[in-house]
Amino acid sequence: MNLPNPVKHIPNTITLANLFMGCLSIVSAFEGNLVLAAYLIIIAAIFDFLDGFSARLLKAYSPLGKELDSLSDLVSFGVAPSIIVYHLLKDALGTSASGGFTGGQVLLTIPFLIAVFSALRLAKFNIDTRQTTSFIGLPTPANALFIVGIVIGLNSSYSEWFQYVTKSPATIVVMALVVSALLVSPIPMFSLKIKGFVLKKIWKQLLLIVLTVIAIVLLGLASLSIVILLYVLISLVTMPFEKQ
Repeated sequence: MNLPNPVKHIPNTITLANLFMGCLSIVSAFEGNLVLAAYLIIIAAIFDFLDGFSARLLKAYSPLGKELDSLSDLVSFGVAPSIIVYHLLKDALGTSASGGFTGGQVLLTIPFLIAVFSALRLAKFNIDTRQTTSFIGLPTPANALFIVGIVIGLNSSYSEWFQYVTKSPATIVVMALVVSALLVSPIPMFSLKIKGFVLKKIWKQLLLIVLTVIAIVLLGLASLSIVILLYVLISLVTMPFEKQ
């Protein structure tokens, strides 16, 4: 009798931990604690990295794991950040605690486009064989961390910078539309996985790492949104060369 190997369940267990953090983030956001909601998404992102790492290390790939990963990512990096943006927009609109979408504030539906396009992004990723070593469109964890960075920035000594975004309902709506579009855009975006140390192949990753370290030294965790913007900017600037 062949007993199941419990080690092979480790990656899926870590994936479910990602999902669990995403659920707690959603609850925290609805209870008004956006800072906790943001940090729970960061923890979910750490689990998202660890599940892939452990699957490669243990050679424990499975169709179940692939499906679980996408479903967990949709909650943690699609729905959870959508709800954070919903609350940011609600505050910017000055909507009362009892008011909102059911009170006729249709603009409050816009943040949930992030969840919709995250679902489309994840579904496309699962069937797109071109995205094995790089990405096409903004990865959902990166998008979520961009939104998380805004919340952390609002609660840092650099809050005035981030209030330029969050004080204006129009700016929040535009931001939600732009990041939703980036999720399903045809823009090639590089992976942070470094395989080998050939400078010609990994210079973008190294550049982002150096800029990230500088940003963290200067701004701390408030740099998170800026780091994601740098990632998108480097991808955009190098896009013509990727096609050659």
